[in-house]
Amino acid sequence: MTPAVSERVLILTPTGRDAVVATNVLAEAKLRHDVCAGVPELVRELDKGAGIALVSDEAMRGADIRALADWIRNQPPWSDLPFLILTRQGGYEERNPAAARLMQTLGNVTFLERPFHPTTLVGAAQAALRGRRRQYEARERLITVREAEERLRIAMDAGHLGAWTFNLADRSFETSAACRSHFGRGGEDPFTWQDFLSAIHDEDREALLAAARATAAGEGDYDVGYRVIWPDGSLHWIEARGRLRRDAAGRPATVVGVTADVTERRLADIEREALVGALSDERAALEQRVEERTADLIAEMSTREAVQEQLRQAQKIEVMGQLVGGVAHDFNNLLMVVLGNLDLLSRRVPEDDRLARLIDGAMQGARRGAALTQRLLAFARRQDLQPKPTDLRDLVSGMSGLIERSVGPLVTLSVEAAPTLPPVRIDPNQLEMALLNLAVNARDAMPEGGTLTIRLNEARLEANNALRLEPGEYVRLAVRDTGLGMDADTLKQAIDPFFSTKGVGKGTGLGLSMVHGLAQQSGGAFRLQSEPGKGASAELWLPVAEGEIEGVAPAAVPDGDARPARIMLVDDDALIAMSAVEMLRELGHSVIEANSASEALGALQALEGDLDLLITDHAMPGMTGAELAVRVRALRPDLPILLATGYAELSDADGPNLPRLSKPYTQAELAAEIRRLLPSREPGLH
Repeated sequence: MTPAVSERVLILTPTGRDAVVATNVLAEAKLRHDVCAGVPELVRELDKGAGIALVSDEAMRGADIRALADWIRNQPPWSDLPFLILTRQGGYEERNPAAARLMQTLGNVTFLERPFHPTTLVGAAQAALRGRRRQYEARERLITVREAEERLRIAMDAGHLGAWTFNLADRSFETSAACRSHFGRGGEDPFTWQDFLSAIHDEDREALLAAARATAAGEGDYDVGYRVIWPDGSLHWIEARGRLRRDAAGRPATVVGVTADVTERRLADIEREALVGALSDERAALEQRVEERTADLIAEMSTREAVQEQLRQAQKIEVMGQLVGGVAHDFNNLLMVVLGNLDLLSRRVPEDDRLARLIDGAMQGARRGAALTQRLLAFARRQDLQPKPTDLRDLVSGMSGLIERSVGPLVTLSVEAAPTLPPVRIDPNQLEMALLNLAVNARDAMPEGGTLTIRLNEARLEANNALRLEPGEYVRLAVRDTGLGMDADTLKQAIDPFFSTKGVGKGTGLGLSMVHGLAQQSGGAFRLQSEPGKGASAELWLPVAEGEIEGVAPAAVPDGDARPARIMLVDDDALIAMSAVEMLRELGHSVIEANSASEALGALQALEGDLDLLITDHAMPGMTGAELAVRVRALRPDLPILLATGYAELSDADGPNLPRLSKPYTQAELAAEIRRLLPSREPGLH
């Protein structure tokens, strides 16, 4: 069974409306798909080729999936077909024991919990297809390696070359049948290192051993010619070449090489020395090229399995990052609806202290949700950072009181900072959240109390440093505790997303992932060190910034007397659109609402009179907000455009350099952004 190269999405969702919804969403995303009626048809279609399989968990429940399991087991080494499983119980073993069985049977599984947003399904499908394409690329590389192996075999057979390997650790000696034939042995005859030495002519043995010792010591390649005596007493001439190979730690491990029986040539040399002398240089150059190509092919074959494993891990991490980013984007949209409506509601309820407290509590809960999405986006490395030159001494000093209150009276806080430190370029709000996360983690590691030390110092990194950072000047922020510490296995998983040693409900497992993502996104690195019983040390290495430290600008205050404007709002989410339109109208603006980019273009072309501002969502099916902005600029080059987005999925290289408003936002933030974009408006409503 060799699956054909295909990017089809095979759909097996026999109950409910999942098949209809999935086909509509995939069709809109221009992804080829086919619906299967049952597991047997799915297996038949898999034989024809597929990119991914979209399966509901109820389709597997009670079904005979032995044929499917056989198909998965019999995949070639390069293939690991991705499965997207639709479930209402989640993909976590403690919530859905059936999920563990599916993962065991199907292998490469990603769970999508219903209900889900269409963009989540499309994002997961596209991420899985990218992984599938890499599998196809791996197949092509395997085919290339096998063809190279075959060419090597043919070349060695054609050149009557024998292959050998000498293991330096146990002095074991492995030889091919062709190599043994050069010493007068049969293909199945035993041939040890001692047998080899015994066959060497007495006058040549010492020179051969000296060359072997030099190669084993790394002093050059093995290149010798010597005479051997066969069991029948006949004399033969052998030429051998070899090269030292080292293990993963860089220690000498084996010497590999080839032999050639040059008896006929040597006899001819004796008789025709002058003629053969002219040809020997050409023959030696050819053999050198064969040797070099042989060594290259051997090295390529030895790394094949490592490349496959790295490819598989990269695919899984990429799929997880895509899923986390998509979930955070959807969650931001939900929080936009909640915060927007609460903001509007707080202005309209009667003066009632109890109602005010309830609304304030709800808004605080929504803001906590927004903070959680920032952690998710930090793990996915897709949060919208606002870096600027920052003084870490001032930042840590300003947070000392908050940290002391957060860690409690049993923990003693100590801050050690160099007298002067250069500024670093980072988002100070995100760094404060990261530092508070590290402090709380340290507190939890010291249940009986202890000392929490925050140390700041400048350091220089040279080229090829252990952190794999560019050489230059850095500021190191280290958070050290005297707590329980971590063993090697826990330390290895500590920054993995959703990994936590705390009990259920006591942590998201995203704190260290967020810190790691922030460091990398800021051009630095995060290093965690710990031993059981010796506490833990978390270090943030941040590059020194160019430029002066910026002052803190005063917060924008909503302008209750803002002059009215004519604004077009574009958002495919009806709840978000409703909330945003109400905010704008309450600010006194005239609003034209559109629920897709194509609808906005149609309304813009049919619009009579002026338009002052276009506010658009970015992640919309069919056409993104950035693509809409390009089309609008062609129609109205001077029209201001504001991009509202749940995360920074748009780089400047992907579209026009647009001002952005991060979701979720309040009416005050929306009003401030409108005033900034329309600073010189004439009074009056168009």
